Amino acid sequence: MSAEPIDTPADVTQWLQSLAEGQAGVSSLLFERLYDDLRRVARSHLRREDAGHTLSATALVHESWFRLAGQDRTAWQNRGHFLAVASTMMRRILVNHERARRADKRDVECLPLTLAGAHDVAAEAPAADVVALHDALLAFEAVDARAAKVVELRYFGGLENDEVAEALGLSPATVKRDWAIARAWLQRALQTA
Repeated sequence: MSAEPIDTPADVTQWLQSLAEGQAGVSSLLFERLYDDLRRVARSHLRREDAGHTLSATALVHESWFRLAGQDRTAWQNRGHFLAVASTMMRRILVNHERARRADKRDVECLPLTLAGAHDVAAEAPAADVVALHDALLAFEAVDARAAKVVELRYFGGLENDEVAEALGLSPATVKRDWAIARAWLQRALQTA
């Protein structure tokens, strides 16, 4: 395999297959080619996190790449498939990070809180709890696995309908329908949680 730049989807697919076969040098070249796409997905995930989140987009990209590049049993279909799996990996990393943060209560410093301060804290509360959303998405996956995958790629991965359709082998109209159904189901589930 030459070190020429990859410019077409067919080239990316070929390099992903070479990655799965463990060919030397492919990993770093493919990482350079997909880095911007992976950062876009990571930034999309992190937009939904608290402002004080300790993981950066760069750290999330590198951690997910480290885990994905070592997989030799995955038959990568194309760039969209790889980004879909990377998005799933990033979501798992963020959920595990949040669960570890919540479990580590011994290092939390207690501060006095006034009524005025409580109002400020409530105003800064995140719109969606990543762990609650993850749990709701797992429950929804049992109801409609395809629509749950659409949510994962759209909401967490930041992919557009056309990109989700390509990654999952669906029509854009089907993705749009699944997205609407899933959003309604998840909103109801999160309101009752």
